[in-house]
Amino acid sequence: MPRRGPNTLAPAIATKAATITISSSVTPQEWHDRRVGLTHSADGTPIAFETAGGGRPVVIVNGAFSTGRDAAAIAAELAQNGFLAVTYDRRARAGSGDTKPYSPEREAEDLAAVIAEVGGSAAVLGHSSGAVLALFAASVGVPVDHLFLSEPPFHFGEDEPPADLPERLQGLVDAGRPADAVTTFQLEGIGLPPAGVDQIRQSAMFAALTALAQSTVYDAALTRELSSPTPAMLTAAPAVVLCGVDTFPFLSAAAERLAGLMPGAELVIVPESVGHRVEPVATARIIAARLGGAAREL
Repeated sequence: MPRRGPNTLAPAIATKAATITISSSVTPQEWHDRRVGLTHSADGTPIAFETAGGGRPVVIVNGAFSTGRDAAAIAAELAQNGFLAVTYDRRARAGSGDTKPYSPEREAEDLAAVIAEVGGSAAVLGHSSGAVLALFAASVGVPVDHLFLSEPPFHFGEDEPPADLPERLQGLVDAGRPADAVTTFQLEGIGLPPAGVDQIRQSAMFAALTALAQSTVYDAALTRELSSPTPAMLTAAPAVVLCGVDTFPFLSAAAERLAGLMPGAELVIVPESVGHRVEPVATARIIAARLGGAAREL
């Protein structure tokens, strides 16, 4: 969940600033042959997930304004590289349910429930707020054997979003104003310029964003509570920190700082990933090279 991005960010970045984004309208057969599942978190919340391929499981945790389907392209590439690719809808999104009150621990339990369904332990690729969640989950005992953390929005106590943002977002949702919750999150949580937010609000995609309004409350709460990684998070699991190019400057700085704080962590710059987006082929290749999959030459 980036913030304070420059006003020169491309419109494409502004519209899906915190997602794992499909870069092609056609996904490989491995994802068309996906399998759909439903599990339940510790508090009873239903969590929808999908799998494709076979082998060592890699679970993908998306960022803000996205569902499991937004990770279809990277999942397909992971399946082609010999992994069991797993996507899921975080709570309050698409096919998953929601149970209040929210806490990061509840979302960690959601991820644990998905991992239990696909083999009992897994590598995890998290993007943006999903990277924060993945790292936190590993630190509280969710069985994660390897972490790939793509541009986690750690502020390290600097230039924080307003402290009351989650409560104000919840108030807007409760008042039947999901559109205002979305734009408030984009302005104050992500830091998009007002002109870009107005453009998004007039676009055809805005209705899909308003359907995810409740999840903005949770992303804001997650990143407020975990503005900086806890000591336990720094030693949670072997980690690769991923960072693209032409992204929000503070994300590049945060990735470098996080990698320096985590013993043995590797910082990998992914030039194919542009504008806070995960490029599927390059990212799958990086994961396969480190987990022993069938990495393909580009």
